[in-house]
Amino acid sequence: MITRRSALLGAISGAAIGMVGSRSARAEPIALKVSHYLPPNHTFHRELTKWGESLAEQSQGQLTLNIFPASQLGPVNRQFDLVRNGVVDMAVGLHGATPGRFPMADLVALPYSAPKAGNNSAVTSRRLTELAPTYLYPEHPGMKVLWMAVTNPLMVHTSKRPVAKLEDFKGLRVRYAGEQFAQIIPLLGATPLAVPPAETADSLSKGIIDAATFPYEACQSFDLGAVIKYSLEPGVSTATFAVAMNPNKFKSLPADLQQLIDKTTGPAMAERFGAAFDASEKAGRAYMTGKGVQISQLADAELSRVKEILAPLRDKALAELEKAGKPGKAFLDAYTA
Repeated sequence: MITRRSALLGAISGAAIGMVGSRSARAEPIALKVSHYLPPNHTFHRELTKWGESLAEQSQGQLTLNIFPASQLGPVNRQFDLVRNGVVDMAVGLHGATPGRFPMADLVALPYSAPKAGNNSAVTSRRLTELAPTYLYPEHPGMKVLWMAVTNPLMVHTSKRPVAKLEDFKGLRVRYAGEQFAQIIPLLGATPLAVPPAETADSLSKGIIDAATFPYEACQSFDLGAVIKYSLEPGVSTATFAVAMNPNKFKSLPADLQQLIDKTTGPAMAERFGAAFDASEKAGRAYMTGKGVQISQLADAELSRVKEILAPLRDKALAELEKAGKPGKAFLDAYTA
């Protein structure tokens, strides 16, 4: 005969067993596979590593990141597909690496299109991440965008001769970053060449290209100081990234780990990443001068000439998006406000 006391003890025992079973089910940490194309000394890798350490600490070791840098799992132009197809759980994708795929995001790379609040990565990365749900998520199907990042403006760096006026661009073969620079460079009189970031130093040393477009922090990450002699300021354009997660993988996580990822990403994370980019940009500029690179400023009159020549790119891009029924102008106005 089952007494009331034995029934109560049985219920308590069953609950205890359930708790043990629940804990044992979570005993194995979940390691998310993260891919990117940048070298291990790049700001993105360092900051992803810090984030992974924070996730591990806050989850008491239940959630970790297993990061594969330097295109170990795929080249720069396949990062978004790796995460969409579930080959990896997360990836850092460069929008400009797949021309035509992200026409809305590419508007950020239009020449001299910075927010009035500031032309630094902390400001631009947060602004882009805040606007992404309204304007950019439709360009990222099959992905959960965690945050976005914008580089500091990309300078033109040359290996043989300095650029002091518009005519000096003529004849240069320039490694470019993204669709906008592919259009900018010919308007300046130079020839754009598609060279992967990791192959830039070798291409410069062999004379395959004469110049490259990078922010200073990337020059340091890819160790370009030995092959570049001149850098021209101000930067013309920027590059944008998205840190994306496979949505099915996200949904498969326990609710508390989903909440942890959501809590530690978004605009606040974008701003922190941007601040790290800004610090690395200063360090990268010091690295370049330390390597003997001569940094010069384009004179105001020449800068006005360059801006005038490049101005039609904005009208062209917005007209194409309007024709496609996309809110390009509304997005760009909101971004640059």
